[in-house]
Amino acid sequence: MSALTIFTDSDASRPIWQSRDADAIRGQLNAVGVRFERWRADRELGGDPQPEEVLAAYQQAIQRLVEEKGYQTWDVISMRADHPQRQELRAKFLSEHTHGEDEVRFFVEGSGLFCLHIAGKILQILCEKNDLISVPAGTPHWFDMGAAPHFTAIRLFDNPEGWVARFTGDPIADNYPRLER
Repeated sequence: MSALTIFTDSDASRPIWQSRDADAIRGQLNAVGVRFERWRADRELGGDPQPEEVLAAYQQAIQRLVEEKGYQTWDVISMRADHPQRQELRAKFLSEHTHGEDEVRFFVEGSGLFCLHIAGKILQILCEKNDLISVPAGTPHWFDMGAAPHFTAIRLFDNPEGWVARFTGDPIADNYPRLER
């Protein structure tokens, strides 16, 4: 189940707000410019989903976003606990960074933890199957796939070259809880 936990950016020891209610989560995130919606990820993908199959299964959802926002490219990222480079890939995005375009993800299976640094707060969003999140361009954030990752997400991009992480150099991410599994 999706969850949102909010901390101040000066105290990681005590959350100031928590919820697993999708409407409450959406309200909190929309208030700071983050799009969060619950969609239907209802296609059987099997144990090792191939990107082409995932894109074909969710073409209508992709097309809806393309028509609404004008995204130019999309792909699939899928990670499993047995991936030989999972630790390196996890570490890559555990440091605070920004992107020059929105970071859009539709989780079609599994989960991941987005951590956003906005207006003196850290918002940790546990995104799970059925969640669509769009983190606005320029928002400092980090992403944790966990030590034993299991997720498949469709990524959409404004720029045909995709997105590039610009690391802030702020070690703040090291102070906040990580994805437990």
